[in-house]
Amino acid sequence: MRDTVFLLLLGISVFFVGMELITMEKLKIEETSLVRAKGHVLFHHRNADGWVTLAQKKTGIWKQYHYKPEELAFKLSEWLGEDVYFSQNTFYKPERRIENIRQLRAVYVDVDCYQLNYDPGWVIGKLDLEIFGEILPEPNIIIFSGRGLVCIWLIEPAPHKALPLWQAIQGYFCKQLDYVGADKKSIDATRVFRIAGSINSKNGQEVVSQYRHDHRYTLRDLQEEYLPELVPRQPKKPGRKPKIVYLHNIRSLHYARLLDLVRLVDLREYDIKGYRELFCFLYRYWGCCLTENAEDSLQQMLEFNSELKEPLPEKEVIRATKSAEKAWLAKSDTKANEEAIRLGYPGAGYNLKNSKIIEWLDITKEEQIHLQTIIDGNEKRRRKRERDKLAKRKERGSVSREEYLETQSEITKDKLWQLKKIIEKNPNAKQKELAAILGISDRHLRRLKSQI
Repeated sequence: MRDTVFLLLLGISVFFVGMELITMEKLKIEETSLVRAKGHVLFHHRNADGWVTLAQKKTGIWKQYHYKPEELAFKLSEWLGEDVYFSQNTFYKPERRIENIRQLRAVYVDVDCYQLNYDPGWVIGKLDLEIFGEILPEPNIIIFSGRGLVCIWLIEPAPHKALPLWQAIQGYFCKQLDYVGADKKSIDATRVFRIAGSINSKNGQEVVSQYRHDHRYTLRDLQEEYLPELVPRQPKKPGRKPKIVYLHNIRSLHYARLLDLVRLVDLREYDIKGYRELFCFLYRYWGCCLTENAEDSLQQMLEFNSELKEPLPEKEVIRATKSAEKAWLAKSDTKANEEAIRLGYPGAGYNLKNSKIIEWLDITKEEQIHLQTIIDGNEKRRRKRERDKLAKRKERGSVSREEYLETQSEITKDKLWQLKKIIEKNPNAKQKELAAILGISDRHLRRLKSQI
């Protein structure tokens, strides 16, 4: 009897010791994964400005949250596990949308080599021999995502205005890796990729990052050294622009118009009843033209619609804006372009003049003052007069007190307007966050708040 009790107690002890060892081993694995995750995100977003998105897919449901870079190290442990992602660029407010880009921090190509039955290790060896260091520069990070890989080139932070050039470089880099499975749909500026230390639930593999160097490229260097066709060396015939330069300029126009569209909605306090279909249609069309990603543009348009005071039902707005995607596809169709040119148009798609957009959306003169590119001739002339006045004042080397006060008053009014809008959308934002979004000092922010 004693022997039986002893053996039973011994068995229980061994069981609990075994459980403790399993638990400790699990903790060690989790700690190692967390270290890898922190190392990956902090290496990528060192000294970043703006909001970084963390995202996770659980049981088919996508959730995401936004953190300041300094918060990431403390918050990552809450996200450890399967299918965890983070944004490659940052946003000036906690919304992962193209018009909210704060800093462009990386160029990247998602290589789905598994679709071609290529082993990721073999693909990297092939790229090292044929691409890196010659056709394209050496990437900073290579993410082995479980089935494929992602090549990341870190860049010196570039502002949102550089997005058209960034997009051109993205497209070019992706094209060079097309033969090993580059995903053309994963080159938008809001893209998220898997974090090292997380698990790919599709095959249970841990995501691993390979760090190659910490030099950060500049967009201009990448353009000049690897995209020579963007800067033609030989003079072309008068009146004819090189194709890629032309495409880059068109992209810039689409981006500027998209930002104007968002600013216009903001000016109208998101109450655009009677114009909702037009706004959503233009957002989807210009989004497609800019990112060349119909699926992502649709998703961002739906988020844009959801922020309106009275959003359109999802099915209705998708159906009402479907022609935007068709028009964008036609722009890449040779026959459609030839037919459009034969009929006297610049090409297929919607070639809208500012006057037509202003007419459609009933944009007032007062609203045009706050827009970048959707303006009429009168507003263009007014801005030219202002530039001419400023140039003359600079030539004289002096500015009258009245002129100085008038200029400062306009700047203050604009900052006050921006501050009010930001506080309305982010009532819990801290003083430092508000100052960072506006690009002013804490002291200046306090002076502005006292005037509200």
